[in-house]
Amino acid sequence: MSERPSATSFLTLPLALALLLTACAPGVPAPPPADRVLTHGKIVTLDEAVPIAEALAIRGDRILAVGTVEEIEALIGPETEVIDLGGQLAIPGFIEGHGHFLGVGEARMQLDLMHGANWDEVVALVAEAVAGAEPGEWITGRGWHQEKWDRVPEPNVEGIPYHDSLSAISPDNPVVLTHASGHASFANARAMELGGVTAATPDPPGGTILRAPDGTPIGAFRETASDLVARKTPPSEAERIRAVELAGEDCLSKGITSFQDAGSTVDLVDLYRRLAEEGKLPVRLWVMLRDSNESLAAAIPRYAAAEPDPWFKVGGIKHAIDGALGSHGAWLLEPYSDLPGSTGLNTTPIATIEESAELAINHGLQLCVHAIGDRANRETLDLYERTFAAHPDKKDPRWRIEHAQHLAPEDIPRFARLGVIASMQAVHCTSDGPWVPQRLGPERSASGAYMWRALLDSGAVVTNGTDAPVEDVDPIPSFYAAVTRRLADGTEFYPEQTMTRMEALRSYTSSNAYAAFEETLKGTLSPGKLADITVLSRDILTVPEEEIPGTEVVYTLVGGEVAYARP
Repeated sequence: MSERPSATSFLTLPLALALLLTACAPGVPAPPPADRVLTHGKIVTLDEAVPIAEALAIRGDRILAVGTVEEIEALIGPETEVIDLGGQLAIPGFIEGHGHFLGVGEARMQLDLMHGANWDEVVALVAEAVAGAEPGEWITGRGWHQEKWDRVPEPNVEGIPYHDSLSAISPDNPVVLTHASGHASFANARAMELGGVTAATPDPPGGTILRAPDGTPIGAFRETASDLVARKTPPSEAERIRAVELAGEDCLSKGITSFQDAGSTVDLVDLYRRLAEEGKLPVRLWVMLRDSNESLAAAIPRYAAAEPDPWFKVGGIKHAIDGALGSHGAWLLEPYSDLPGSTGLNTTPIATIEESAELAINHGLQLCVHAIGDRANRETLDLYERTFAAHPDKKDPRWRIEHAQHLAPEDIPRFARLGVIASMQAVHCTSDGPWVPQRLGPERSASGAYMWRALLDSGAVVTNGTDAPVEDVDPIPSFYAAVTRRLADGTEFYPEQTMTRMEALRSYTSSNAYAAFEETLKGTLSPGKLADITVLSRDILTVPEEEIPGTEVVYTLVGGEVAYARP
């Protein structure tokens, strides 16, 4: 990692040029030139002082100046590396606003089930893995989604198959396949045997074992019930470090320079911090702690005492008050339209979250609560409002609701009024859109699903991301979803809620920086800020909508260094 220069090293462009002219006088030493210059491009800075520039100069890991080609050429020295952008678009580096960093890498180390067209294809993928595995070796995969299959398996419960065909091809290997949402799992007979799951096993608090009519588990486990069949041996440190490397490669190739990690245990956070200290983090991490309140209380003071590091920061505490809509786990005010006997699940007791709220407010951390259903969002807003009222001296806490997918209309204005950030993922809208009305019905879908426009118009801060590995970490599909809400079949999901293109860009850059208290470091291309820059093959702010998805990342710069260049 580059040594951080002093703030006086970064100048406004007029001052920089004035100093250069002064340096031409006899006896006056010239200031150091730029280390790297990007030129002949369209540079959208998101800085009102210089909104659009042609060129940009970097010194160390910071932006030195932005301006015209002629102005920036004055900062080029004999050792300056010059990158000609050839008219391409340069923007602040994308910030993934909500994802699971280790999960991105782990997803590349297990079976990818996202493209399985049906249950038979999923079973065939597992059969291939079993053929190359040793007896007893765990087989894991992620990405299946029953609502996206081309046919309904038989027999089934809520569209989810029985385990028999999976168990038949894997009698000696425990198999656990995670739902695309991460909020359900499917296990074979061997994994259920190792987990001690039988017909007599009760549903745990906040979870459901899906059962056949005779009470026998079919192999599917919703929310906290997934813990019953989880692999008991944690990944080794070497496996975790490899996952970090793979996640970094994926992020950098897609223009991501910073990643807001939505929940890691204390031991994993300690590994991240060590890698940051050793200069081995591939992207900048802002992390939410997700652990027991006892572990948090013991660990938070040492994180608070750590020296500021532009590569790593513990910024929040994460909880999940409910599950996912796709698995019928989102907590609703009224029953599901397609499951009238259920209003979803409260997965973490509110009292537990309230204890974390006190830890957060007293230690200057943000509380970040996963809330998808309208009741989950209301309960979370109520909890935040109670906490803020009890601590009137704590100003601008910027607490967040992660996802905020389905809202009761009367709760929409509360985000802005309370200063709560709606940490959303636009691509969820277009990915889930085909089946959301089945779950919620048309009225709730129209008035409360993915309400970006209504939230923005009310004055709330809305951020963007992918929830990777739930979705691909690529920001371009999420940007496209934000500005079109166009589904795969070409229809649009309540398009009156779209963002403008500039709003969508801000949601992936400056708004995400603000949502992490990092707006003085990143999010705009301003002198003195980190030189985190993404260069795109197309101008996503002006090209026809249908051309946005074909946009590629040409360069990703982190701290002024080229971390990725398109082959």
